[in-house]
Amino acid sequence: MIPARFLSSLTGVSRSSCPSRLLARSAPVVASRTFAGLAGLAGPASPPSARRPIRSSPSTTPQLGLFPGAGPVTSSAAFLSTPPRSLFSTSAVAGLAGHTGDSSSPQALDEKDNHAVISVFDMFSIGIGPSSSHTVGPMRAARMFITSIEELGILHDVRYMRVELYGSLALTGDGHGTPDAVLMGLEGEDPRTVDTTMLPARVASIRSEKRLNLLGGLQLIDFDPSKHLIYYRDKRLPQHPNGMRFSVFNADGDLLATNEYFSVGGGFIVNKDTELAGENAFYRATTALPLNPSASYTSADEVASHGPASTAIPLNACDSHTAHHHPTPVCDMGKKNAVVATLPFRTGDELLELCRQQNMTIAAVVMENERRWRPEAEIRANLLEIWRAMDDSITNGCWSSERKLPGSAGVSRRAPALFRRLMAKSMPVAPFDPTSPHGRSSATPSSAEGGHARARRDLPTMAFLDWLSCFAIAVNEENAAGGRVVTAPTNGAAGIIPAVLKYFVSFVAGHAGPDAAEEDIVEFLLTAGAIGMLYKRGASISAAEVGCQGEVGVACSMAAAGLAAVMGGTIDQVENAAEIGMEHNLGLTCDPVAGLVQIPCIERNALGAAKAVTAAQLALSGDGQHRVTLDQVIETMRQTGLDMQSKYKETSLGGLAVNVPVC
Repeated sequence: MIPARFLSSLTGVSRSSCPSRLLARSAPVVASRTFAGLAGLAGPASPPSARRPIRSSPSTTPQLGLFPGAGPVTSSAAFLSTPPRSLFSTSAVAGLAGHTGDSSSPQALDEKDNHAVISVFDMFSIGIGPSSSHTVGPMRAARMFITSIEELGILHDVRYMRVELYGSLALTGDGHGTPDAVLMGLEGEDPRTVDTTMLPARVASIRSEKRLNLLGGLQLIDFDPSKHLIYYRDKRLPQHPNGMRFSVFNADGDLLATNEYFSVGGGFIVNKDTELAGENAFYRATTALPLNPSASYTSADEVASHGPASTAIPLNACDSHTAHHHPTPVCDMGKKNAVVATLPFRTGDELLELCRQQNMTIAAVVMENERRWRPEAEIRANLLEIWRAMDDSITNGCWSSERKLPGSAGVSRRAPALFRRLMAKSMPVAPFDPTSPHGRSSATPSSAEGGHARARRDLPTMAFLDWLSCFAIAVNEENAAGGRVVTAPTNGAAGIIPAVLKYFVSFVAGHAGPDAAEEDIVEFLLTAGAIGMLYKRGASISAAEVGCQGEVGVACSMAAAGLAAVMGGTIDQVENAAEIGMEHNLGLTCDPVAGLVQIPCIERNALGAAKAVTAAQLALSGDGQHRVTLDQVIETMRQTGLDMQSKYKETSLGGLAVNVPVC
């Protein structure tokens, strides 16, 4: 028998009210601790190794063969970085994200703390489809919440649970797999490692048996998704359109704990302080991280706390493993500290000026910052692992035997047929193996000249754009089917960067061997990551905030910059390519048909990849001087997102979503 008190909580409580209203009758107060942060994917942190610049000077010949023995890498620790600026603002989350509280006006930013630098492994993280904000983020949030409950020591008191989805998560959640992701997160799964082949069967079992195994069986509770997973399609939490609230109850129906989370795009999660018995009591070591002993710190109420792939958030940083390897971890649970970036930047102009002052490429700046958290060999290995996951998603999409994508729209897979047709054609260069991360071509590299970081290369004929489209469509069909992809920087735009990088590696680079290919891959991803950081801080990468310009537009801009860099462009040409990539995606709406990440998303990625190549080509044809700057286009994108009607922001209430019938 479900307690009447729990049943009344499902119907008698204002869903828009603060959770603290529910806490008056709860258990005794536990000592107060707070936690607020971003959860993402990051590799281990450790002191930097011998520093070897990627291209420390624009006039330096590229160094090749710097990736010996790169094999599979498993990220297993946590790190901190300063969060980017976002569009939403409330008193609870404003401090976290560095806001003054007015999202419609320029922010008064602290010169030291509010830089754009986060880890490139937060811009690129391995997860599952179909959505980073509606699938990956909610799964991480659910796991984060139930893990905190276990750490608080109250998991075995939990008998019932309620999950509430607000705004965009409620409106398009079914098509984006949000409910299934939440259920898997509550059972302890992580987007990076969950077995995607078993997920449908497990969700079906939960729905039929109406039972939930919290954290992989640590606590079995009654849970009927049709009653206890609640959609508020006409309401949103004030902080962000992608809001969710988790609450747990004891056998008497008393509320034990509750928390709200916000999926802000790209799999990033912002959470309020977990409230226990009316007070903040989210017991978590938020700062005890294995950092470079020479790193400096700054008090940071705006700190982002990122977790390892296996846990999604940092757990007990003062455990025996940490103490053994790092004798003096930071264990002050009352404060949150952030590593001050070695080379911080807030804007595109600051990034370019930094490159000039330090005589470094954009990729070298990012590498120098990454060294704050892990050694260079590990950075390179992790980036190559990201690339392998991207390449695998292309291969899986091209070789899929499925004819239809899941969902009510009845969309057919096109990548396999396109792939077969292209393979049957005669190629203007030596054949290559699309299943290989490196590919093959008949060209040979030449030495750098003319003051560029590398030799200039010419793009092949337009015939290769068919391959570009095939690669992008393959990834996004895998994403739509719930397969494993890389958020780059989101799932809805996951095909653009892999397609452009595969295109370059297979047809343009003319690599003499895998070492040269790996050098290009690392530079491409680091450069693209830097551009993504600027958008995340200066605007948003969430379609629920700014429409699809924040997803496909940002991915196009990132890919254009990465391609321009590995094609030998100067830092000004790289910045120009990024600007062009976004300028011609401004105003792009997010109106998925039937709430599925299929129409227009899949084709839009193919077009986004083509735009990225065109943007890089245009930038490389000039001298880097241009009228519109990247910072100006980022600010324009932010303002456009604020002005855009909510029905065009991942709600499926306007645009194609209401004009394309689904039977």
